[in-house]
Amino acid sequence: MRYHVGNLEQEKLLELYKGMLKPRMIEEKMLILLRQGKISKWFSGIGQEAISVGVTHALKTSEYILPMHRNLGVFTSRNIPLHRLFAQWQGKQSGFTKGRDRSFHFGTQEYKIVGMISHLGPQLGVADGIALADMLRRKKRVTAVFTGEGATSEGDFHEALNVASVWNLPVLFCIENNGYGLSTPTNEQYNCEHLADRAKGYGIESRIIDGNNILEVYAKVDELCKAIRRRPRPVLLEFKTFRMRGHEEASGTKYVPDKLMKEWAKKDPIANYESFLLEQGLISQENIERIKEEISDEINSNLQLAFDEPEISSDESKELEDVYQKFEYQPIEPKSNTKEELRFVDAISQGLEQSMYRHNELIIMGQDVAEYGGVFKITEGFVPKFGRSRVRNTPICESAIVSTAMGLSINGMKAVVEMQFADFVSSGFNPIVNYLAKTHYRWNEKADVVIRMPCGGGVGAGPFHSQTNEAWFTKTPGLKVVYPAFPDDAKGLLNTAINDPNPVLFFEHKGLYRSVKGEVPTDYYTLPFGKAKLLQKGDSITVVTYGAGVHWALEILDKHPEIDADLLDLRTLQPLDTETIYASVKKTGKLIILQEDTMFGGIASDISAMVMEHCFEYLDAPVKRVGSLETPVPFAKSLESNYLPKNRFEQQLLELYRY
Repeated sequence: MRYHVGNLEQEKLLELYKGMLKPRMIEEKMLILLRQGKISKWFSGIGQEAISVGVTHALKTSEYILPMHRNLGVFTSRNIPLHRLFAQWQGKQSGFTKGRDRSFHFGTQEYKIVGMISHLGPQLGVADGIALADMLRRKKRVTAVFTGEGATSEGDFHEALNVASVWNLPVLFCIENNGYGLSTPTNEQYNCEHLADRAKGYGIESRIIDGNNILEVYAKVDELCKAIRRRPRPVLLEFKTFRMRGHEEASGTKYVPDKLMKEWAKKDPIANYESFLLEQGLISQENIERIKEEISDEINSNLQLAFDEPEISSDESKELEDVYQKFEYQPIEPKSNTKEELRFVDAISQGLEQSMYRHNELIIMGQDVAEYGGVFKITEGFVPKFGRSRVRNTPICESAIVSTAMGLSINGMKAVVEMQFADFVSSGFNPIVNYLAKTHYRWNEKADVVIRMPCGGGVGAGPFHSQTNEAWFTKTPGLKVVYPAFPDDAKGLLNTAINDPNPVLFFEHKGLYRSVKGEVPTDYYTLPFGKAKLLQKGDSITVVTYGAGVHWALEILDKHPEIDADLLDLRTLQPLDTETIYASVKKTGKLIILQEDTMFGGIASDISAMVMEHCFEYLDAPVKRVGSLETPVPFAKSLESNYLPKNRFEQQLLELYRY
């Protein structure tokens, strides 16, 4: 192996050596502990240390780096206290996830590290968001993100590189090509000669780097970082390397030919670099032994600290508290009594515009949201007021944009993502339920993201533009779900959603956009989550609903004045105002729940179950649930009318009233 020292001083050359040696020695110790049952799992990076160490040393400590589970050298190069790493791997309190996630599945703002999730791909988009925030603030920084050659087959890889290219984001995409995705060799994963060649398709630069040569890694990445800080742009790096142990220890390496293992063993990054330093007289054997002894002492003393720490104990209230970032709702009243009649769609637009003025680092992203104003024209006219840097058209890539929003949040900004239709959120489902929803519980990081969801049927739009899919998200801990029915509620709740540092799914029934009007305060104001609105008072039946169901219920109750009903508009589904529901049911003794979603697995089922558990002795009749047919949403008017629950609600309401 050939090493080019260039202008590097002896101090730096030795620093890189120590930087590789420490994670290698930690790994060797962890493998012993794994066999002793003192840690549960290990993903080895032996043979790949030069990449982690070289890249991290080329970055400034103020620059974010997003590693994978083989990048121990990233964590040690950022000088994270070893006892905290060891505690993390043992699931103890002084680790980074309070025992809630394992190994390298964590991040830390203190050290500007954002760890992976097992789904791999989303962190590439997160890097885009972090870099976007730096670019918008005109900070000359680089964001580095790691992935393996296996994960380059994921759609998130394509989406993230495309977004970075279109927006010219200062991201280093680092592929560690170690030959195998678990047991699958590269020739079964892709058919190009080099993964770096893919950069041409995105119109970005690429480099192929010997991932086992620490000086080549450091020198080339350092040079690129300096260039990117001067002229922001994405670069794709392919590091050629090899994984000398199993994907994780249990899988072994029997699928790797012995000849290949022997060839790569000769390219060991530490052994070769150590020999080079000895040959050049830059280090002595005595120095090496002293360095190893110092590292060994550091490992053992920090391990003892972790071993001495007691096992973590579960506190149910604390576990539940940490699902969400603490948010102290501050009610904001309109400054004046001025009101104006607005359509539902205009109230949302006004709230979003006022929030953009209130939060100067709030970014709107979505398909066609800039000059075109979005397909429903909610952001029409925003570009002249806020600029294209804050109102950003995106490629059609829901997953990457949700991940980008998460990156903006990590780097201290707020994001509103417009799904063109709520149906399309399925293409961004993974980062919502696995990244946004879980990050605060895992490592105490907020996800300051609102996802606007134009939804609902009754407009003849068919199966892929008509779903109301709130139940996909109400069952996911860590998400908040808002579903207003009136213009004034929509504006006030949207403002609160943007103020809230937690991820919010904000459902907007497009059938209400231009059909429902109401008096709305002109000034900025907020409304609380978790507070249902009592629209009508009565003593005979409790009607619980939300969204378009509220207007159906109002129409049908108006048609039947003999039914003396409490009508509750939930407004938010997570958090849910169970207190108001229970109080009403205890008063009326009868409950009917109306949802536009199909019946099975919907919010009505949960409300029904909770009422049965908490109000059973007050009930005078079985709880009724009414929802749409268990089919996709049909297109033809007659079919869609039969699909939707409005007519069935009237029948069921009368049956319950007469019970």
